[in-house]
Amino acid sequence: MQGYSSRVLPTFFFIVLWCFLFVGCSSSPAPPPWVDVIQRVPFHTITVKNHRMAYLDVGKGSPLILIHGFGGSMWHWEYQYLPFARTHRVLIPDLIGSGLSDKPEILYSPEVLLKFFLAFMDSLEIKQATLIGNSMGAGLAMAMALDHPDRVDRLILISGFPSQIEPSVASPQYRRFLYHRPPLWLAALGNQLAGRGTTERLLKEIVYKPELISDTVIERSFKNRQRGGLLTPLYSLLDHIDTWEDHYGQRLGHIAHPTLLLWGQHDRVFPLEVGEQVKSLLPQAKWSIIPEAGHMPQWEQPQVVNSLILSFLESPL
Repeated sequence: MQGYSSRVLPTFFFIVLWCFLFVGCSSSPAPPPWVDVIQRVPFHTITVKNHRMAYLDVGKGSPLILIHGFGGSMWHWEYQYLPFARTHRVLIPDLIGSGLSDKPEILYSPEVLLKFFLAFMDSLEIKQATLIGNSMGAGLAMAMALDHPDRVDRLILISGFPSQIEPSVASPQYRRFLYHRPPLWLAALGNQLAGRGTTERLLKEIVYKPELISDTVIERSFKNRQRGGLLTPLYSLLDHIDTWEDHYGQRLGHIAHPTLLLWGQHDRVFPLEVGEQVKSLLPQAKWSIIPEAGHMPQWEQPQVVNSLILSFLESPL
C-alpha cells in the first residue's frame, strides 16, 4: 500500500498541476462589459456560423487583424491596439473556443478555425487585411495566406509557426501537455483543486522577464483560464496537430505575401533555432530577433515590436 501511494499521489499532483496550467473547466460566467487590459476597453460581439465571437474594433484605415495563440485571448495584444489604431483599423478577436467567445463542442481542426476566421472577416465585410499572429495565431495567418491568398495583404508572424510542431516544442510543460493529457473528467477535478501559483509558473514559461509577471497579470490569466469550456477546444486542437503539418506545414514555402517574421531571443516554447528553420522556409520574409523576450515578444518588448511592425506596414510592397 505504501508503494502504491508513493506512485499515485505524485501522479495525481501532476495532473492537478497540469489541468490548471492550461485550462479552466468551471461553468462559464457572464462576460464582463470590458476587456480587462491596462485600459478598460469595451468589446463587441458578432454571430459567426451561429456562435458568438468577441472582438475589439478600434481605429480607422486599412484593417489589421491580430490573432492570439493557443489558449490565449485579446489581452495578448494590449500594447498594440492603441499605437496601431492611430493609422489603421485594428481588430482583435477571441478565436472561437477561446477567451470570451463561444466554445461549442465541435472539431477544432485547422480547417474549422479557418472557416470561422473567414466568416468573421465576411461578417464584418473585410475583404482583405494584414494578419498579425502570435504562435498558433501565426499558424492561422499562414493557413489564410495559403488557402485564401486574396484575403491577405501582408503577414506578420511572431514566434510561429513551424512546419512540424511536436518536435519543435522545447518547453517541458508544453511537452507534457502534448504527450500526457489526462481524461477530461480528471482535468475538471484538477481545476477545482489548483490555484494561482500554477498560473504563475506557466507565465514564467512563456514570459522571459519574471518581473513583468505582476499579481494583476497572474489574476487576469487565472480568470481567463477559469472561463468554462476551454478544455474541450484545447484537447481538440492538439488532436489535429497532424492536420496542420500535412495540409499547411508542407506548403509554407509557397507563401508569397510580404512577410515580417519576429522571434523572441529567449523563447522557451519554440526556441530561436525553430525560428531560423521557419525563416529558411520563407526566404522573402524580413527577419528580426527580439532581445530580452520569450514566446510573446509583443507583450514583453512592445516598443521594439511595434516599431518594427509599423515600419514594415509603411514600407512599399
